[in-house]
Amino acid sequence: MPDISAFIAGFITVGIPAILAITLHEAAHGYIALAFGDPTAREAGRLTLNPIRHIDPMGTIILPVMLYFSGLPIFGWAKPVPVDFSRLRNPRRDSVWVAGAGPAVNIFLAIVSALLIHLVPSAGGDGGKLFAEVLVNSVQINVLLAVFNMLPLPPMDGGRVAVGILPDRLAFPLARLEKYGMFILLALLIALPWLGSLVGLNLSILSWVVVPIAERLIDLIASLAGHA
Repeated sequence: MPDISAFIAGFITVGIPAILAITLHEAAHGYIALAFGDPTAREAGRLTLNPIRHIDPMGTIILPVMLYFSGLPIFGWAKPVPVDFSRLRNPRRDSVWVAGAGPAVNIFLAIVSALLIHLVPSAGGDGGKLFAEVLVNSVQINVLLAVFNMLPLPPMDGGRVAVGILPDRLAFPLARLEKYGMFILLALLIALPWLGSLVGLNLSILSWVVVPIAERLIDLIASLAGHA
């Protein structure tokens, strides 16, 4: 079992950038929805940068902590910001901007974090090493969060973007999947890899889809930030 000092270090270097990434991701949905005419998030008190307002007790705290102490890959979620797409001025078009806002903010944070790494040499010492680790983790976490959320399955952001831009013959069947989306996602993330392990196959969409795309995007951001 990890000791307390390791847990504290992990919280600083992983927890803080993760909380910031999730908070700004969710807030972005609410702010863009408001800009396009839907005040639902503001009415619910969720139009805020206060991370406590975006915490889901199970998905943000209990499950990640259990996975951490079990030595398993950490997975979790925040409380989704409420958006009433019917209140948007142009629901189908504007929903694309609302859904895409969260991943777009994460990419922006990743780029800013990559640029800030240039300041690490001036920090020096243990503080500089800690600062560097926080920034590197911020790049990785934000890119992974953006790529994962852009999976084309409602209610994921990518699913809602796809529904907004695809022709009706493809968009309508995809939209109807939303009520089953979380079950499908959990099956893809948990059940499918487990079944694959029984027959000696890697059936993880994370390792086959999300991670390869994220790695290429991280390399691109590193290059743009002058680290290549």
